[in-house]
Amino acid sequence: MTTASLHITLITETFPPEINGVANTLGRLCEGLRARGHQVELVRPRQGIDQSRPSDNELLLCRGWPLPGYPGLQWGQSSMHKLLRRWTRQRPDVLYIATEGPLGLSALRAARRLGISVVSGFHTNFQQYSNQYGLSMLSRVVTHYLRWFHNRSTLTLVPSASQRLELERRHFERLGMLSRGVDSQLFHPAKRDNALRESWGLGNDDIAVLHVGRLAQEKNLGMLKRCFDALRSTYPQRRLQLIVVGDGPQRALLEHDLPHAIFCGTQRGEELARHYASGDLFLFPSLTETFGNVVLEAMASGLAVVAYDQAAATQHIRHGYNGVLAMPGDEEAFCDAANWLLEDREHLRRARLNARHHASHQGWPAIIEQFENQLRDVCAEPLAAPTQPYVR
Repeated sequence: MTTASLHITLITETFPPEINGVANTLGRLCEGLRARGHQVELVRPRQGIDQSRPSDNELLLCRGWPLPGYPGLQWGQSSMHKLLRRWTRQRPDVLYIATEGPLGLSALRAARRLGISVVSGFHTNFQQYSNQYGLSMLSRVVTHYLRWFHNRSTLTLVPSASQRLELERRHFERLGMLSRGVDSQLFHPAKRDNALRESWGLGNDDIAVLHVGRLAQEKNLGMLKRCFDALRSTYPQRRLQLIVVGDGPQRALLEHDLPHAIFCGTQRGEELARHYASGDLFLFPSLTETFGNVVLEAMASGLAVVAYDQAAATQHIRHGYNGVLAMPGDEEAFCDAANWLLEDREHLRRARLNARHHASHQGWPAIIEQFENQLRDVCAEPLAAPTQPYVR
């Protein structure tokens, strides 16, 4: 018996080729659903690569407004009436709202007006970002809004068990799990490039300490200096080099604080895979992740990861086996964990082999199939009557 395809509309304020974990995840989900025969309509703000108007039925563009402090990222403008007109003519079976800004809010309101099923995704810890930027008074307001927003969808998908527990404590309702995958053929130890390592001043027995990600305040990047300094102090006889891949508003400050580090800027695709595989040890000090895609990318590339025990790290790292963990916020334990990996060459070798073996079994196909089933289940649930009919 053939299963009917769905008309799915995905609403987001970020999407490839923008570089961040949310965009990467949504690109994978969209591509995977289309490969499984579903019609996927994308609603997002215009990007610099876009021409005047899309000519197909799979893309609806709206105006975007720049996010302060985040060049290249933007909020989508509220587009409720445009969405009402479009969805009255071509009604989706289900919406997936990935971001909670003005565009996501207008999509939620339009869907409730028309009685369309809604699944939302909790991709970003905005309430924790408020604390990181010294706006703790705003954190309660942001949490209240996010809870109000997500509790008006039929299902909210979170990427990790720790995130689900945190939201349950804050009285978010109807939570489901949707983890993340990794392309273990793209991110592969075979991409290791000795010429690249030589350009970093490293030989075969030297250690490239890598960090990949957006260089922003909420990523706790001060720990890169503290941990790397601790490693150099503990192992003065070994050649260690800190490699930072990525860009963002804190890059200039980090370049000042880490004058001996090598900053490689933004890397994509094969070049990104080459940089990962040419490293040895991966530092991931963030405390605000809902998941942290880079953890799996680093593991798939054969790196030993040092991370705090939360989100993707909790889910995928077994301490002392395929990486090392520290209790969230314990900076001394984070540095000690990294030191342990270099204490014995066998520690690092085994952790790297085991990391690759684990990540190679974390592909996207199973994640996409699970997402498809979650969307189908929501479509099968009875809907409340539309709040009021929409008349063009």
